[in-house]
Amino acid sequence: MRVVASLVAAIGLTSSGLAQSDIHETEQADFRMEAVAEGLEFPWSMAFLPDGRLLVSERAGRLRLIEGDTLRRAPVAGLPDVMVEGQGGLLGLAVHPDFADNGLIYFAYSEGSANANHTALARGRLNDDATALTEVETLFQVNFDKERGFHFGGRLQFLPDSTLLLTLGDGGLHRNEAQDLTNHLGTIIRLNDDGTVPFDNPFVSARGARPEIYTYGHRNVQGIAINPQTGSVWAHEHGARGGDEINLVEPGRNYGWPLVTYGVNYNGTPISDATHGDGLEQPIWFWDPSIAPSGLAFYDGDGFENWQGDAFVGALVGSRLVRFEVEGDRIISREELLVGRGERIRDVTTGADGSLYILTDERAGSVLRLVPVIP
Repeated sequence: MRVVASLVAAIGLTSSGLAQSDIHETEQADFRMEAVAEGLEFPWSMAFLPDGRLLVSERAGRLRLIEGDTLRRAPVAGLPDVMVEGQGGLLGLAVHPDFADNGLIYFAYSEGSANANHTALARGRLNDDATALTEVETLFQVNFDKERGFHFGGRLQFLPDSTLLLTLGDGGLHRNEAQDLTNHLGTIIRLNDDGTVPFDNPFVSARGARPEIYTYGHRNVQGIAINPQTGSVWAHEHGARGGDEINLVEPGRNYGWPLVTYGVNYNGTPISDATHGDGLEQPIWFWDPSIAPSGLAFYDGDGFENWQGDAFVGALVGSRLVRFEVEGDRIISREELLVGRGERIRDVTTGADGSLYILTDERAGSVLRLVPVIP
């Protein structure tokens, strides 16, 4: 495998067939695209371990490990049964902030059946040779069994206090539940790292409300990250036909779905006649038409000096990577990268090597990295 890789490099190609001289010129930085791993089945999320190895979830229910640009053939063992249906499967990943001491990996997934399913959260301890998760335990399950495989959410984000945010969708056919605090649909929840409920969650003392809920009124949140400039949490969610949003996530706030929206139903009929409402949060950005955003990361590496602090969003529709120049919690400019490649981008993150890594959402998907080209 390494011999083949060396031969490929010697003739000036990456393993994906891209010429080393294939330079992408952008407003703030030039980069070269490199293939890290290929042949992943609809990869969904990625998370770096402290030593630089990369974990990747495949929606089909497998957890994969990449070491030194080599995809280990055998999946990581020990995962629970995963329901793979429509948009459901193995979803978001997160590495515990104290992984070096506790070895804990967190993952979201769908469970149940096509007629009664929900999002769940589990954690396990990665063994020494990273071949299996041990001591796997389910920490949380959505309290609403929905039908069909739509809108699971499934992104994870640790906060500085080591509590964990999990994004959840409205279930697709159950949009009005996003305004009902008695269930978890259409919410972002916050948990302690052991799955218990933090005492300072906004609805802990609200009668009938689910104490795990942190924010509500969401459609299907597919990206979440912390802005390093301000420490605020940003999240984006899918609209229907139009109305994809980026929001500042603040505890206890209602983000309006489906009472207010900038989108319409897929058949063109209205969802709501309002875009604003009392007590309902406004997005800091919205797309119309939709790009189906997936994955969100703020660049914090050393490779691209002019991208420091910029936000990157993958797109499933239109197959592009969107770069936002950010000032505080304001978006001041936008640039679209990788337009025309034809590959859906499912996730994006910064690597310790200063590169920007992306996942392509394909039956034979890839991990790709954007490497800076120094003039």
